[in-house]
Amino acid sequence: MPYCHVAVNTPLPPLTYACDAPLPAGARVLVPFRRRTVVGIVWCGDVSPEIAAEKILPVQSVFDETPLPESWRDLAAFAARYYHFPLGLTVFAALPQRLKETRPCPAPPPAYLYALNESGRAQAEPPRRAAKQQALWRALADAPQSAEALKGIHKGFAPVLADWRQRGWLAQTVREYAVPPPVRTLNDVQNHALARIAQAQGFAPFLLHGITGSGKTEVYLEAMARVLASGKQVLFLLPEIGLTPQLLARLRRRFGEMPIAVLHSQTAAKQRSDDYLRAMSGQVRLVVGTRLAVFTPMADLGLVVVDEEHDASFKQDSDLRYHARDLAVWRAQQAQCAVVLGSATPSLESWHRAQTGAYALLSLPHRAHRGACLPHIGLVDIARLRRDEGIAPAVWQALRDNLNAGGMSLVYLNRRGFAPAVFCGDCGHTFGCPHCSAKTVLHRRAAQMRCHHCGYSRAVPDACPDCGNQDLTAIGHGTQKIEAALRQAFPYARIFRADRDSIRGRDDWQDVYAAAEAGEADILVGTQMLAKGHDFARLNLVAVLNADGSLYSADFRAPERLFAELMQVSGRAGRADAAGRVLIQTALPHHSVFAAVQAQNYAAFADAQCAERQAFALPPFVHQAAVRADAPDFAQAHTLLARLAAELSPQLPPSVVQTGPAAMLMVRLAGRERAQIFLESPSRRDLHRAAALWQHTLQQHCPAHTRWHIDIDPQNM
Repeated sequence: MPYCHVAVNTPLPPLTYACDAPLPAGARVLVPFRRRTVVGIVWCGDVSPEIAAEKILPVQSVFDETPLPESWRDLAAFAARYYHFPLGLTVFAALPQRLKETRPCPAPPPAYLYALNESGRAQAEPPRRAAKQQALWRALADAPQSAEALKGIHKGFAPVLADWRQRGWLAQTVREYAVPPPVRTLNDVQNHALARIAQAQGFAPFLLHGITGSGKTEVYLEAMARVLASGKQVLFLLPEIGLTPQLLARLRRRFGEMPIAVLHSQTAAKQRSDDYLRAMSGQVRLVVGTRLAVFTPMADLGLVVVDEEHDASFKQDSDLRYHARDLAVWRAQQAQCAVVLGSATPSLESWHRAQTGAYALLSLPHRAHRGACLPHIGLVDIARLRRDEGIAPAVWQALRDNLNAGGMSLVYLNRRGFAPAVFCGDCGHTFGCPHCSAKTVLHRRAAQMRCHHCGYSRAVPDACPDCGNQDLTAIGHGTQKIEAALRQAFPYARIFRADRDSIRGRDDWQDVYAAAEAGEADILVGTQMLAKGHDFARLNLVAVLNADGSLYSADFRAPERLFAELMQVSGRAGRADAAGRVLIQTALPHHSVFAAVQAQNYAAFADAQCAERQAFALPPFVHQAAVRADAPDFAQAHTLLARLAAELSPQLPPSVVQTGPAAMLMVRLAGRERAQIFLESPSRRDLHRAAALWQHTLQQHCPAHTRWHIDIDPQNM
């Protein structure tokens, strides 16, 4: 009897099952597992069992579907190995929801064009009383028609077409899509970058470093057009869902009716699964999505693009802790095609690879729009300055002047809610989250105190629980409070707020964006959601509040992230004809980060940061992994890591350095307390050997009350 290995959604390795005939690897099957019937993916189709045959359960059924391709299985296997995560859990993390369910999920049919054949043309037209059928008939007689066009003529076209097809009156052909010629001419620097990408042979990684507004997207689009015209597929990754509507509008303008698969968390489950399968079969040649889209199977991948490659959103921070940018590079190497990583503020890892020749560096040093120039960046020293609702007088005046002049302003504060904390002025009590080492944030409209880390919420207290004082004080400012202050100061201004509280539905961001594009917004207030990639022609003033928060972090990446954040949000100003101006409020105006932002010289900042990282043996000059444990009590997690570190230290490769254990920066999260050990080595191979030792030891010796995980290339502390 044939046997196969099947990956199921469990930490266990692929399990052995019996089958009636050898099964193809990648097939989706139903198998018994712990008294349940679950979905599995055949990992090896013909194996020799290592246990007694009578103990092996049979595969219950095999779905009549196209198996997942070998290249996809190789990607899942690599991700499981590299990130030290169980293969079965990795496989199911990479699948859309409907492929995890115990029911068939057939591939959607290809897009067809329909026309009357000779037999159909010989028939009499439908009677006059069937006016819509007559309209369908004439359209099909004139030229081949798509389903979308026929639906515009008659919404109930499907059963009519089915009847005519059964009668033998219709011809159908698979629809082909041509790439329209470009409608815009690139400048010389953009053309040079495009030529380098187009001439690449085999695996070719590029870092496209262009200042904000330099036309990186136009370079992407033309590179994509050449690949699509050749019949190959393109994978386009972007960090935020909020960027999707604007990007899709540009893609449709450039590529016309060519179908696009859009894969992100707000895509409906059926649509996501259908697009996943269309991409696998080659029906869809352009896939756009956020980080999980990197796992989309693509039959003939010809180009990978990662926009805003520096963005922390590409790193998954739970379960399979993968970095989509790094997996995208691996996929391009697997497919032997070009990969373009684009950013105005590249990650230091990518910049270092470009400086050492591992990536080819392409530069766009000037803004693409004729007449557009970089904004003027000014610092507002608030160290001894009285502020009204957190806004300095100079910023209030600039907002007022810009409103009167008909400009559009952006007030940027990366802190949502009304106020970040509430405290009692009599006894000093503050209202923290009972489950996390964080304060609860006041959301005044909802009359709630919320934890932004675990989701805990409670009604706003009437009095201090310690002393009974009813005069409680809201400390600090969030986007809701700033919005309220602006509405009071400028009652006739059209003000829109964009943060995770206001942008909840699928169309909420589109409404804000449409208002800004149509000139119906005077002031935008928001968080990082507004800082990335958006292009508003009227926006000529940016005010940044609370810019100093990151500088008090113990995370060595804080200066890099703050610089990128400030450069990205500053780049929203002055992208068209109107000159741009940026005002940054800070109590530390002499800090080197702000000097670098004012100079708007990423290369100088990156080189200085790399020199500092090299001196302290930090990434990108060493490779890093974090071994983390959490338990109901911190001592339990700390003791476990300390004991295992002492046991493993003699077994680790000599190049690996262990640091810790120590508390995570947020030690308590969702009711559990967390400790960590960092592994560092200049050798990636040695680091993974050490991580594998830790993984094996934790699997054997971790007590039931403690959870653990290994984070390769961690992005937070």
